[in-house]
Amino acid sequence: MSARKLATLAYRGLQLTFLGLVIAHLALDLGYPWWWNFLPIVLAYALLTVVTRWGGTPDSPRAAREPVEVAPPVTGRWTALNSPADRTPSHGTHAYGQTFAIDVVAEPEPDARPGFRLWPIARRNSAFPAFGAPLLAVADATVVRATGTQRDHLSRNSPLALLYLMLVEASVRDLFGAKRIVGNHVVLDLGDGTYALYAHLKRGSLTVREGDRVTAGQPLARCGNSGNSTEPHLHFQLMDGPDPDSARGVPFTWRGIGVPRNGEAFEAPATGQPGAGSPALTTASRPA
Repeated sequence: MSARKLATLAYRGLQLTFLGLVIAHLALDLGYPWWWNFLPIVLAYALLTVVTRWGGTPDSPRAAREPVEVAPPVTGRWTALNSPADRTPSHGTHAYGQTFAIDVVAEPEPDARPGFRLWPIARRNSAFPAFGAPLLAVADATVVRATGTQRDHLSRNSPLALLYLMLVEASVRDLFGAKRIVGNHVVLDLGDGTYALYAHLKRGSLTVREGDRVTAGQPLARCGNSGNSTEPHLHFQLMDGPDPDSARGVPFTWRGIGVPRNGEAFEAPATGQPGAGSPALTTASRPA
């Protein structure tokens, strides 16, 4: 087990220790100041800061790699969010190997997906064009992880639902590890120490199993809303290992597209179609 993995497990252990101390203090009226209970959680986040920057920053020797060119994992018109073309780490942290991760949402036409609104608090997944969209292998590869049993929850794209996600749901999922953060997912071994992660997949939609060989453009699963997700979308990233807990992010570029910026819409033709090497890239009507 790597040092990064051990440090990540220690971080979760400190979080659980904090919760245990708070419960014990309330139940047993322990004879020490209440603020002492917060020591484990302070240590946990100090450790997390060290772990996420431990060789994970873009200018560190192991992370300083040329972008790996792969095919796009989707087909049709999509919009990029949380793109590494705008900042790294793209999601505000190097944790879970997501330094260069990107989120994409399906928008067959401008304003096709519901926006962020006060009401309704949550929406059904069927309201979003991305839900159920096929996801494709970005290269010839071997499936090293494949799990698809977690439920697809309602959207979290209202202020109240987003607050619940950030303050409660995300913290609980983090305690239970990367699997609960990425939800249903597939990890592909692309060779040369590069792995592709597809996260938030639809429950029961996986068409591959661990150990399968896949070819570029082959369907792997369908887009869902499982794990730490606000709405149906694909979270895609390349890593230098199969385990998000210990892997570092690897930069990518999609063949014929590059790396779309936040709010940019791109058209990805199906593999093998004429013009598949030169998909269009436009600015979406809704900002990220």
